[in-house]
Amino acid sequence: MPIPVSRTRFMTWRSLATAAVAALMTALLAPAAAHGAPGQSTPVYSYENAIRESVWVDTGLDGDNDGQHDRVAVDIVRPRELARQGRKIPVIMDASPYYSCCGRGNESQKKTYDANGHVVQMPLFYDNYFVPRGYAFVGVDLAGTNRSDGCVDVGGRSDILSAKAVVDWLNGRAEGYTTRTGTATAGAGWTNGRTGMIGKSWDGTIANGVAATGVKGLRTIVPISAISSWYDYYFAKGAPLYDSGPDWLSGYVDSPDARAKCAAVQRKLVDEAPRTGDWTSLWTERDYVKDASKVRASVFLVHGMQDLNVRTKNFGQWWDALARNGVERKIWLSQTGHVDPFDFRRSAWVDTLHRWFDHELLGYDNGIDREPMADIERHPDQWATSAVWPPRTTGATILRPGTGAQPGVGTLGLGRGSGTETFTDDPGRSETDWAAHIDRPTADKAGFITRPLTRDLRLSGSSKVTVTATPTTSTAHLSAVLVDLGPDTIRDYAGSGEGITTLTDRTCWGASTAGDSSCYKVTEATRTDVEQTVLSRGWADLGNYASDRGVPLTPGKAYTITLDLAATDHVVPKGHRLALIVAGTDKDLIDPPAGTPTLTLDLSRTSARVPLVGGADAFERATAGSAAAPAASVLDGVRAPLAAHRVPGEEH
Repeated sequence: MPIPVSRTRFMTWRSLATAAVAALMTALLAPAAAHGAPGQSTPVYSYENAIRESVWVDTGLDGDNDGQHDRVAVDIVRPRELARQGRKIPVIMDASPYYSCCGRGNESQKKTYDANGHVVQMPLFYDNYFVPRGYAFVGVDLAGTNRSDGCVDVGGRSDILSAKAVVDWLNGRAEGYTTRTGTATAGAGWTNGRTGMIGKSWDGTIANGVAATGVKGLRTIVPISAISSWYDYYFAKGAPLYDSGPDWLSGYVDSPDARAKCAAVQRKLVDEAPRTGDWTSLWTERDYVKDASKVRASVFLVHGMQDLNVRTKNFGQWWDALARNGVERKIWLSQTGHVDPFDFRRSAWVDTLHRWFDHELLGYDNGIDREPMADIERHPDQWATSAVWPPRTTGATILRPGTGAQPGVGTLGLGRGSGTETFTDDPGRSETDWAAHIDRPTADKAGFITRPLTRDLRLSGSSKVTVTATPTTSTAHLSAVLVDLGPDTIRDYAGSGEGITTLTDRTCWGASTAGDSSCYKVTEATRTDVEQTVLSRGWADLGNYASDRGVPLTPGKAYTITLDLAATDHVVPKGHRLALIVAGTDKDLIDPPAGTPTLTLDLSRTSARVPLVGGADAFERATAGSAAAPAASVLDGVRAPLAAHRVPGEEH
């Protein structure tokens, strides 16, 4: 197979540039590496005496329509010793809307300032840990938030270009000023321009969006639980995932100045994001996946496989697009919900992130690029690796439902099914309820189950379920879920901590000052014993069967639609069963339709396309046994998922 052009670019960088960059950066930052192992930066610079300054960068935009270019506030912490020596250093950057309104991290930290307006506390551990190791840390207030001009437009041009402007400034391509309104300029001659962006949720989303502009100087991004397409944050093929739109979210983080000036932007967020779920130009602007071919930066992606806030379709489609374009990448997948890796695998995370930035920004040949691409949590605090992700032997396998001995309790296998199954939408029932009663007929779902497996079966990647259904009403919503039927101990992702419990003891990660501690509360996994686990989900409005704009349905007419299920990596163990459930409203995860439809599935035209390691052969081997299915019983799972979040990044 020919190597894509962009993949060739990364191979060339590895083979021709790594040694030269490493030698140059080691010379420039010799004190940082001299006291540690080869290729590792060490904390030899003073955090307490670091330079703390603020710069306002001209974005070139006038989002608040006041006749002046908007300026975004950039708070900087960098080593004083290297500044005195005139040594240029790389930057770690977190651009966020949350620095003043809501806080960052598990302890909801906000920026604090001294009497001169210089940052005292920078949220999270990044500055405490990396500044002593020879990096600068830059915290950017997105346009319309905290001390920045402009308007929040929820992932649009203002959000992305306000952060991109800072990367441009760090590389000498944009103007910076010492004050918000003054004319005295501020340069960035202290940096070599090599920038890495990091952040959870909305912050990580900005990193995705800036990378998708192809901006020069952005060398790597670390998006954690991040959005890749804002449509897929709010809708699933027309089915609304939340009871509000981006206008509510903008109002949640707007500064007082922005609230006074940004009515026109707010109105656009209402008018161009209709609750019908129709695709509009607003969503096109906020779709970064379509621009994956522009990405120059490497990507270290982290996501919880049970994240019901930023649902995992967002990471799956982004990962696949990056892979098609040969982008250098690495991934961690946890059993948690919307949780930062600092709070589910702290020591390993800090070490891995340190090595990643040393490699990507300092050019150190520390071997991280030759390690397995993926780390995957199989059980709480038990991790496995994959050399590549998904594994190369993964094959899309078509599984087909069939009728069984009881209505709504069917089979799942490789052979084409026949007949029909019928269910009635019940908005009071959730995926947890469906899975609990998988072996019994219930009016609210149709379930299809394999025989007990004779060997482990691994799903790795994104699934699709194609459904042909005949509704009795003019509107209908559909859900499809894949379920592992069998006992397990998992993280309690449906609990208030989404898989973690916060304790009272603290551990410290970097240097501290009186105003900025590097010590954070310890967490531990919250475990629960279950008899069934939902491992992937997808939803759709049947009215979107033909396009990205919904239409009324004709009762009694059959429609075919394909639901995109969330990306995952899950092993269904020997002795367990794999189930596909098709139903209506998934309580608290999508909103119900206007009516109460009954839907009849045509099983001959319904199927699941599932990424199985080993493909169809693996499925056939795993289901070849003759073990009898267990007697029907109610299977315990997690509690019903909490009402869905409306804020990407809201902490526990």
